[in-house]
Amino acid sequence: MYQFAYFFNRKARSRKHMQTGDHVQQARAPPEGKSTPDAGNMLERRREKMLYSPIMSKDFPLSHEELSALVKKFPTPFYLYDEKGIRENMRYFTKAFSNFPSFREYFAVKALPNPYILKILKSEGCGGDCSSLPELMLCDKSGITGDYVMFTSNDTPAQEFRYAYERGDIINLDDITHIDFLKEALGGKLPDTICFRYNPGPLKAGGNAIIGKPEEAKYGLTREQMIEAYGRCKKEGVKRFGLHTMVASNVLNPDFFADTARIVFELAAEVKEKTGVRIKFVDLGGGLGIPYRPGQQKVDLDYVSREIRKLYDKIIVPAGLDPLAICWECGRPITGPYGWLVTTAIHEKHIWRDYIGTDACMADLMRPGMYGAYHELTVSGKENAPKDHVYDVTGSLCENCDKFAVQRELPKIDRGDLLIIHDAGAHGRAMGFNYNGKLRCGELLLREDGSVVEIRRRETVEDYFATLDFSGLDGFTA
Repeated sequence: MYQFAYFFNRKARSRKHMQTGDHVQQARAPPEGKSTPDAGNMLERRREKMLYSPIMSKDFPLSHEELSALVKKFPTPFYLYDEKGIRENMRYFTKAFSNFPSFREYFAVKALPNPYILKILKSEGCGGDCSSLPELMLCDKSGITGDYVMFTSNDTPAQEFRYAYERGDIINLDDITHIDFLKEALGGKLPDTICFRYNPGPLKAGGNAIIGKPEEAKYGLTREQMIEAYGRCKKEGVKRFGLHTMVASNVLNPDFFADTARIVFELAAEVKEKTGVRIKFVDLGGGLGIPYRPGQQKVDLDYVSREIRKLYDKIIVPAGLDPLAICWECGRPITGPYGWLVTTAIHEKHIWRDYIGTDACMADLMRPGMYGAYHELTVSGKENAPKDHVYDVTGSLCENCDKFAVQRELPKIDRGDLLIIHDAGAHGRAMGFNYNGKLRCGELLLREDGSVVEIRRRETVEDYFATLDFSGLDGFTA
């Protein structure tokens, strides 16, 4: 693990700025006896840029000079995560839902499966939401264990259920047939705690390209199956029950989540009425979006919490379900705005369109190519330059969808310019792949003290070939 400390003061940002969307940072003064050219003006420009930027997440934490110094130690491409931003954002999330008897965020490990990030989040009170054996193991290695782990999987192999059970993780079942499957996997018994995932189908309008419409999605149980499942598990001796749903992804409308809570609360009340099962916790899933595009606004968590609390008092309290723990399994809104993919422009091409080729590709960030997702892109050192050129910004994959930006208005880009792809702190490096023999980039963490830690090295050719037995080629007859 490599560390590189640089001249940067991380103390200027405050919780107030985090909650309102304003974001102010301060460059560290140069060492005594030395001077930085135009340091005062540089600081003033940075303050002005961040104070009047309409979207908090577009504020990259390093100046051009600082990033250039970092690139000399860690060549591009790489991901950079901001520990201070992640911590303050998680504290804001927790504070917003402090008006409930009990609250817990189960961070969606799939969004950023790195044990260093998980350990940071654990220290802020987070659990982990997992959907595979490696994710369960990552939580275990990060110190997230027991009922701080929610195992929300589907089409799950028996050995993964056994692993979760042996460690006391909460098992969240995706189908009514999984009751018998789990019982068989555990040698004829069920865990003391079970959660079920609810699919409300057409009761919940919405859906998008990421998760699909609820009635078309493969996940969860129907309402009738939920009632039956709780009744059956009660008879089997299960003592503690949870109720979960996940019906959206990257939604910015705050009322959407209040409506989801209403549906879940009403089902919890119905379950108690028809089966006598008292739900102990509800997991409202995730789906909270972040403002990827200029002009979009972040979700007001205080508003969401207040609206859900009104529904809690209206539905949960009269049903005799108070106190009921409220949980989320968010990934994107926790780390998404605090991760950036940094890449270098290495080619330019001028045919029917103007292209800028980078040393990163879709193997490093597939969202734009897979979903047509938008990520803001800035040219380091040219933030204030006129956007008088139109480019497609591309990677080297042999797929025409390998584009980080399409017909984007940007400043003139020269070979060697550093490009910053924003809001890549969730579902970025995690969705990487090795198609075309591409090697995935590494991950860096900007610590609160201004040092940088390499928390995942970049892949090597040796990594790519590690599962192949070249020694057997000599004796192989074709």
